[in-house]
Amino acid sequence: MKKSTINFSVELDHNNVPDKILWDATDKPDPGLSETKSMSVALWDHKHKNTLRIDLWTKDMPVHEMKRFYIDCIGGLAQSALTATGDEYIANEINALCERLVKHIQNTKDE
Repeated sequence: MKKSTINFSVELDHNNVPDKILWDATDKPDPGLSETKSMSVALWDHKHKNTLRIDLWTKDMPVHEMKRFYIDCIGGLAQSALTATGDEYIANEINALCERLVKHIQNTKDE
């Protein structure tokens, strides 16, 4: 059986705020550690029937990029939900939310 490993390394400042987030994966096309400014990991706990989440971002992550990151995450969930469940209604509703959020960001770009 093939195994794949994903590793995250987080460097914290003296206040335990992430300074740097590094990641690597055995199936990643480029070898070695890669840096990112934000990460969001969700795991389904089948025993307790709930979701466990890890959301981290570095202190230098710009707010406008953070908003875009979350919209991208939500949009990715639409495709995942469609692939996993075949439920087009859920996928379409999530995509509609993303479209509204993009418009909101465009309208508040200068704030």
